Amino acid sequence: MRMTHASTSHERPLQARSMFIQTESTPNDDSLKFIPGVSVMGNGTAEFLDTRTALTSPLALRLMGIEGVTGVFYGPDFVTVSKDSENTWAVIKPEIYSILMEFFSSGQALFRSEEEKDAAGPQDTVILDTDSETVAMIKELLDTRVRPAIMEDGGDIEYRGFTDEGIVQVKLKGSCRGCSSSTVTLKSGIERMLMHYIPEVKGVDQVLDQEEAIALNEFEKLERRLGHEEEKSSSPMAQYMSV
Repeated sequence: MRMTHASTSHERPLQARSMFIQTESTPNDDSLKFIPGVSVMGNGTAEFLDTRTALTSPLALRLMGIEGVTGVFYGPDFVTVSKDSENTWAVIKPEIYSILMEFFSSGQALFRSEEEKDAAGPQDTVILDTDSETVAMIKELLDTRVRPAIMEDGGDIEYRGFTDEGIVQVKLKGSCRGCSSSTVTLKSGIERMLMHYIPEVKGVDQVLDQEEAIALNEFEKLERRLGHEEEKSSSPMAQYMSV
């Protein structure tokens, strides 16, 4: 009995030490991609933006409990953690590493049940019998061409609809949520590709939550203010005064 106990207590630290968690930066300075070297979702993705939604996943609940963490996103083989601007990664990262190491070494299930895992995963690009040929093509391109590329940056895209005016409505998730470069990604990448392959598509718009709309508005105000200050500093009078 003592031999069994000693073996069990000895194996766990070895397993934890052998795990190597890699981090990758994303276009969003407030989001980091953590790669544990094992399967996370396997298929699909899931996002948690508060402790209420995180109740279905023990790992997400623990990560959301870290001060400064604002979101947790599961990809097939990675976890993206987002934080607020007041807290630094130097403070938050060690606790994230510790939680991820302990969780994936324990072999604990990611969700409390398979039903909750299925419910958390995206259903947006599942082609339905009621979908038109155009919508089916949009979903297929988003799922096979766009989603893998965005996942490389620790994010995801969710199909929200196709309007009578030919506008594809999408929502960016994970590290892409609230990222200042998301508009460039949307217009220069996704919109251009969909319009190239599907003539019925006239544009792509992002659906924003209220908090995201406020943050984007504040960012645009800051950009305009910085641009105005730059114009003032480059004016002849400003150059004369600096001499």
